[in-house]
Amino acid sequence: MYKAQNRALACACAALFASANTLAAGAGAAAASSAPRASAPRAEVIHWWTSGGESAAVKQVAQAYRAAGGVWVDTAIAGGDQSRAVTVNRIVGGNPPTAAQFNTSKQFFDIIEQGMLNNVDDVARAQNWDKLLPEPIVSVIKVDGHYYAVPLNIHMQTWIWYSKAAFQKAGIAKEPASVPEFFAALDKLKAAGIVPLAHGGQAWQETILFSAMLSNLGGKDLYLKVLRDRDPKAIASPAFRNVLLAYKRLQSYVDARSPGRNWNDATAMLISGKAGMQIMGDWAKGEFTAAKQVPDQQFGCIAGLAPNAPYLMQGDVFVFPKTRNAQAVQAQKLLASVVVAPNTQLAFSKLKGSVPVRTDVDASQADACAQKGIAIMKDRSRHLGVSEVYLTPDQNGAMQDVLTAYWNTNMTVEKAQKNLAAALQE
Repeated sequence: MYKAQNRALACACAALFASANTLAAGAGAAAASSAPRASAPRAEVIHWWTSGGESAAVKQVAQAYRAAGGVWVDTAIAGGDQSRAVTVNRIVGGNPPTAAQFNTSKQFFDIIEQGMLNNVDDVARAQNWDKLLPEPIVSVIKVDGHYYAVPLNIHMQTWIWYSKAAFQKAGIAKEPASVPEFFAALDKLKAAGIVPLAHGGQAWQETILFSAMLSNLGGKDLYLKVLRDRDPKAIASPAFRNVLLAYKRLQSYVDARSPGRNWNDATAMLISGKAGMQIMGDWAKGEFTAAKQVPDQQFGCIAGLAPNAPYLMQGDVFVFPKTRNAQAVQAQKLLASVVVAPNTQLAFSKLKGSVPVRTDVDASQADACAQKGIAIMKDRSRHLGVSEVYLTPDQNGAMQDVLTAYWNTNMTVEKAQKNLAAALQE
């Protein structure tokens, strides 16, 4: 399944391959002209951090790498799918980058299976990753006893963001701390003539809403039984039925213009006070920051609807394509060490909107929302992965198809349960 997927990616990326090579060659020449010494480890890094905040964040990693004695060659390609496709094509074509960005998921398992990545076991041992890193992260970067990716950050997928002005207008005195209180707040916003839930009607965003209901209403046990274990009995259970009903209930709080809306446009509705709440990953915080809004002043952030609500982790990693070039291997090891350094992680996350993957960073330098996330990260009982941590890309896509069909049609909840059970068994 994965091999077929990567063959398709390689074919689809022929044009991008040539473009990436041209870009890399030009960047390499520029780097060579300014390199401090001929033997400095040179790392060409492919990534998709191209927005203003993302670009500023990745520059922190580049600066840290240069400070450690390396030469950073930046190959930025807009769009995660496009960037990953170029990476795979370059690896298959025998012209791999030094490192490449992937999400913290099973996206890179195929190239591990094909023996196309170097492991970073020596760095992992030196920094004691087995004890330092959260289990959901370890579960996807450690395969068959070897570490194949370096984690840079953690995004939490199901933060609840809210407009302070909208809450005040609707008479909501305190932020909701349970699922019933959450729906009660939505009802008050609706009664006040405010769009209760800002939503971008795209399949991946609907999956986020589902994940929020599954984790907050179903709890950790049901979440794992459904997504990790793909247990047919759990999927057919009354408890999971209630999760799906709550998920579909959210549709009654979104506006008619939501289909096709981008997530950042939904966030803008909160910034302007036109909408009350949004369920979205912590990358949304960058939109508030760009609008010069401050946590706990113009907007609020809720990590979960219970004191022990699961913290759904995703994020970004660097992988290191296999190479016979000893200098490239040296550059890979230096970059792996730099990426997991506490100062690099904190500097990157402050601009990216994420939290560091390490739990031993100085949280006092983070904003109020990030401090909440860092505090939760210290409680390993709340750690869970997003669906992509437990499901293959095909399984996750099949689940997403069912969820968006259930959201957008008159499909019954019983039919949705049956279709999800079938999708997750593929």
